[in-house]
Amino acid sequence: MTENPEIVPQPNQEPLQPSAQEQIPAVDAVNAAPEAKPADAPAVTESEVWDALRLVFDPEVPINIVDMGLVYDVRVEGKKVFVKMTLTMPGCMMGPSIAGDAQVRILALPGVEEANVEMVWDPPWHPSMMSEDAKVRLGMDL
Repeated sequence: MTENPEIVPQPNQEPLQPSAQEQIPAVDAVNAAPEAKPADAPAVTESEVWDALRLVFDPEVPINIVDMGLVYDVRVEGKKVFVKMTLTMPGCMMGPSIAGDAQVRILALPGVEEANVEMVWDPPWHPSMMSEDAKVRLGMDL
């Protein structure tokens, strides 16, 4: 079996890129354990819950429930998450569906074992509770 001769770039040729073998990170970098959370840190952060809730949409409006101003409170206690939210109108037929979607999204977060999504009606929702981006998207940027 003959060995491949070393490849040398020609004068008008781009230099060769490092081989895949040269681009492999050191074993220590690959096998390093992710930084662990402190023992007293919650399983999930409020910020992570808010981000999950941004994936929940009112089917009648193409804007997520956070930007709509429907989420009033998020509280994390260990592996339990508590959310207080409302709807644009108390009689909204989509309420159970929206709350269910919120609960499913929260439960999908790593470390969450329980998610309680409570509908509240005080204070009543008002368009002024929407984010500026939501107002612009709905043409309410007056």
